[in-house]
Amino acid sequence: MNTIVLKLYVTGQTGRSEVALASMREMCERVLEGESELIVIDVLKEPHLAEKDGILATPTLVKVAPPPPCRVIGDLSAIPKVRARLGI
Repeated sequence: MNTIVLKLYVTGQTGRSEVALASMREMCERVLEGESELIVIDVLKEPHLAEKDGILATPTLVKVAPPPPCRVIGDLSAIPKVRARLGI
């Protein structure tokens, strides 16, 4: 299995950000069983990264690898739906 590289864009430590982070950590650990890399980017601390990647809303999850790239914006709590949208 190829390593799945995901970028999670959040805004500080809000409730939505915390839910998104917890859900994506669970997905990476339990569902993808260590075959993934989760990169968390706080747009309040690194706005240039969000701007560079065209992030307009948070939370946003971006599948960077393997191709094709894909985004899920908003509620990330339903892991099966997130996986289906990302094709993983």
